[in-house]
Amino acid sequence: MAEAKKAEGGEAEQPPKKSKKLLIIIVAAVVAVVLIGGGAAFFLSKHKAEPVDEEGDEPPAKAEKAKKSKNDHSEAPPVFVKLEAFTVKLQTEQQDAYLQAVPELRVLDAHLGEKIKQYTPEIRHRLLLILSGKKSSDVSTPQGVQKLANEMRVAINAILEPPQPRKKGREPEEPSDQAGPDDPVQAVLFTSFIVQ
Repeated sequence: MAEAKKAEGGEAEQPPKKSKKLLIIIVAAVVAVVLIGGGAAFFLSKHKAEPVDEEGDEPPAKAEKAKKSKNDHSEAPPVFVKLEAFTVKLQTEQQDAYLQAVPELRVLDAHLGEKIKQYTPEIRHRLLLILSGKKSSDVSTPQGVQKLANEMRVAINAILEPPQPRKKGREPEEPSDQAGPDDPVQAVLFTSFIVQ
């Protein structure tokens, strides 16, 4: 009888081992399916199908860039690049005046920060020329400061992406308060602006 109980006990212990193996296999299969599905969803969300024209060719690069810029600018958080402080002597009206300004640039994307670092000496030179050409009366009003920021933005964009040559005889337009949608620098913002 003892042998019969051992035989019954031995048989009773074997099924849980099989069910544990089966449970482990099922859990592993579920995890594998979830990982594969998640990876596929991630891949598909990052690589959306690009539009194809009637002939089956890819769209021109400009159309693709314009589409990307419209979508990315509205969804992406702003990226700022801080420049070092500028201290310049303003044009003399009656007495010496100095300007100290700390500009920050709002740019389209983070990789432009590296490009700005590469062009920093040229950017600083152009901005120093713009700043030192001002009179204290030019930058004593909010409108004057905004005009200065617009001039700086246009100058930096001309360095980062040189403009197309203009026709002779046309005078440069007054820079607007809004940058173009594909301009690398969207705005120049002052975090400190002191005229003494």
